[in-house]
Amino acid sequence: MKYIHLSDLHLGKRVNEFSMIEDQRYILKEILTIIKEERPDFVIIAGDVYDKSVPSEEAMQLWDEFLIRLAEKKVEVFAISGNHDSAVRFADHSMLVESTGIHLSPTYNGEAKHFTVSDEYGKANIYLLPFIKPAVMRSIFPEETISDYTDAVRIAVEHMDIDESERNILVAHQFVTGAARCESEDVVVGGLDNVDSSVFDKFDYVALGHIHGKQRIGRDTVRYCGTPLKYSFSEKDHVKSVTIVEMGKKGENVIRERVLTPLHDMREIRGAYSELMLKENYEGTATDDYIHVVLTDEMDVPNAMDNLRVVYRNIMKLSYDNKRTRLRQDLTNVSDAEMKTPIELFSEFYEKQNNQEMTERQREFVSDCINVIWEENV
Repeated sequence: MKYIHLSDLHLGKRVNEFSMIEDQRYILKEILTIIKEERPDFVIIAGDVYDKSVPSEEAMQLWDEFLIRLAEKKVEVFAISGNHDSAVRFADHSMLVESTGIHLSPTYNGEAKHFTVSDEYGKANIYLLPFIKPAVMRSIFPEETISDYTDAVRIAVEHMDIDESERNILVAHQFVTGAARCESEDVVVGGLDNVDSSVFDKFDYVALGHIHGKQRIGRDTVRYCGTPLKYSFSEKDHVKSVTIVEMGKKGENVIRERVLTPLHDMREIRGAYSELMLKENYEGTATDDYIHVVLTDEMDVPNAMDNLRVVYRNIMKLSYDNKRTRLRQDLTNVSDAEMKTPIELFSEFYEKQNNQEMTERQREFVSDCINVIWEENV
């Protein structure tokens, strides 16, 4: 049994005010070529099909075109909604397209939709779990104790009635503890959206979405496939790919990748303005790539962006790296917010503003406030 794992298409996304729709159309055609060559039994899409809950007409049309091409190839699709998608809109007409082999997860109501496929080794069950929050899970299961995202996903898995003697695949869209994030992803302060990977122990493969860099979490079969395109300069060194899984009998998986080549790469160039404008330094390079220019001049260069775009047409970002900017960075440098709890971050803010530490009574008061706000928003 062979299948392809995709996620985080983010159709309709704009990066630094540049529309990515043509890049997305190009990369989806490349993915369709890989699908034609690999001939998988099905394709998994692990959420964030769209970049916004109310997608643009162009984005919706591109998604429709992609699904039509897959239906024409008679390749089954199992897709879920992510945190960027509207679960209701995503599942629109899902019953109508079901007959074509396109399976879209409905809004989660306490039961994860699942399907069974078969090969010479027997049955394999595919469970679709769209992005879920603790607040939603508490309303569905009021009798359960659900304090965080790990509890939310654990309860969802417990209600799947999994037969562990069979092969089981989960499609999910969550942040699993230990995954490395990128700038283009949503970050929850203090890592409060973390899900412990142990909740996935019953599955033979976990097809994850949400994180933009391909990676495995713990065991080889708990995986993020990453985005098919680079969506921030923090991803400039990523090698984007399609993840291909060949599943044999239970416990046997062969996992490999097919590299994707974008219409425009995303890269960073640095140097003095005069150096970057020398023909000998840019001739022969892909000057239509999406580029972050880092100027090392000590003084700001007048009209630098406009002049540089004569050579580098798709400059997305211009910044300076010199004594002045490094000093400013040192003065404003703070540790990674994701690694600290909300009360730790507030305590640091309070100390900077008041030049003294919070009292224990103040910490308790702020902690209670944070807990109330968190309960209302997760």
